[in-house]
Amino acid sequence: MTTWWDEVYTGDAPAPWDIGRPQRSLVRVAERGLLSGQVLDAGCGTGEHAILASRHGADSMGIDISPAAIAKAKAKAAERGVTARFEVADVLSLGELGITFDTVVDSGLFHVFDDKDRARYVTNLGLALRTGGVCYLMCFSDRQPGEFGPRRVRQDELRAAFSDGWTVESITADTFEINPIGEATDAQAWLAVLIRR
Repeated sequence: MTTWWDEVYTGDAPAPWDIGRPQRSLVRVAERGLLSGQVLDAGCGTGEHAILASRHGADSMGIDISPAAIAKAKAKAAERGVTARFEVADVLSLGELGITFDTVVDSGLFHVFDDKDRARYVTNLGLALRTGGVCYLMCFSDRQPGEFGPRRVRQDELRAAFSDGWTVESITADTFEINPIGEATDAQAWLAVLIRR
C-alpha cells in the first residue's frame, strides 16, 4: 500500500523540504569535519544529507519510511558516485537496526511527531547513537509566523525531550531552505546539537 509519504515523493511538485541539495546549516557542520565516522541520516528523504556526509568521508546511511524516497536517494547516490547506503526503515524502531552510529543528522524529522511518538523517537535515537555521539537536529521553530506547515517547536520542548541521557550542547536560531511556497523560500528553524551521555 502506498503511504502518504510515498505520495509526497511521487507527486508532480517536489515536497517543500526536498530542495535537491543539503541544508546550508548542515553543509557548514560537514565543512567543520563534524559529520564523521558512522553517520545516520534519520528520515533521510531523497538522501541529500547522507550523500553530504559520504562526500566528507563518513560511512553514511540514510533511512526513511518511504520506499519512493529511498529509491530516489539510491538513484542520486549512484548518479553522483557516492557510496552512501539507503534502507527503508522506521525511525521509531531505530534500535532494531542493530547498528550504533557516531553521528545522527535529523533535518526536519523531529517536528513531525506528536508527543507520544516524539518520546519514542528520542528513546530510539539514544539506542542508535553511541555514548558521546552527536545528533545535529534541525526542526521548525516557534519563531515561524502563521500556522502553515509542520508543528512549531519551542527551545524548552527540545530541552525537555532530550533531558534524560543527553546533553543539549546548543540550540541556535537558523533557517530551513524550502521550495517556494508563495513568496516564502525559507522557514524559521532551530539547529540543536545534542550529545548522548
